[in-house]
Amino acid sequence: MLDITGPLQVFADANEILGFEAYTTTLASLYGGPVETDTGVALNTRRLAGVGLDDAGTLMACGGKGVHDACRDNRLVGAIRLAAQKCGRVAATCTGAFLLGAADLLDGRRSVTHWKDCDRLAEAYPQTQVDPDPIFIEDRGVWTSAGVTAGIDLALAMVEQDHSREVAMELARHLLVYVRRPRGQSQFSEALQQQTRTASGRFGALHLWMKDNLVADLRVEELAKRVGMSPRNFARIYADETGQTPARAVEMMRIEAARTALEDPKLTVKQVSVQCGFGSDERMRRSFIRQLGVSPQAYRNSFALSE
Repeated sequence: MLDITGPLQVFADANEILGFEAYTTTLASLYGGPVETDTGVALNTRRLAGVGLDDAGTLMACGGKGVHDACRDNRLVGAIRLAAQKCGRVAATCTGAFLLGAADLLDGRRSVTHWKDCDRLAEAYPQTQVDPDPIFIEDRGVWTSAGVTAGIDLALAMVEQDHSREVAMELARHLLVYVRRPRGQSQFSEALQQQTRTASGRFGALHLWMKDNLVADLRVEELAKRVGMSPRNFARIYADETGQTPARAVEMMRIEAARTALEDPKLTVKQVSVQCGFGSDERMRRSFIRQLGVSPQAYRNSFALSE
């Protein structure tokens, strides 16, 4: 349901922000009529072949539990292929990428889908290069996105492409989206990745505390105290459980917080470095270059909202 209604809300609210009808949206299916979503709510659709399409339009395929059966429906796949030829932009939310793959629309392009299905997408359609990490990818007019809320990020990026970054950021605030995530951002936040890596959940509470206390003393000795372990034993077990050292985990959490803060032009790079626990802008710069390959200023130049 959210794969469909998330982008729909973005485009509807974009019209409100812009003050004119920049987007009109139509729900379509092969034959038209009501289509039931996984929530039990049915959505009314028009017959795809009857929708007027042109090169100013966007065709967006949505996934769901029935997507793999749908990929074997030659009539549907053919209708999608034909519709895509008429549109200037083609996209998929979540496992809708499989429908684009079945219609040969991902051939020779990079793509992404929900992290649980990336291996299956790569196996089913070897002509596409599946990158399992980003929340969305655009490759020569074909857009694919990761699961559920990533469709909102994709739609926001389309609004930015069509209008401006300022409009997209205002729209994100209007939707109460915490932050407009850039396309290269991982499907998982660093805190969530830490919890996922820790199969036992042993350090889950510690990770949440770390995320909320990035300016605190997060050396191994202090973290060990919080979990009632000796520093040496904590460092060993933590690395075994998460696959990385406590120091790297802290660094990545601080980088993630800094990336968000750098999008706010009201904060100086030095202020960001202090509030995210780096202590100095030079220390933050070294961390960014080591882990991201760019400086904080270069990151800001790419993603910050201009005043």
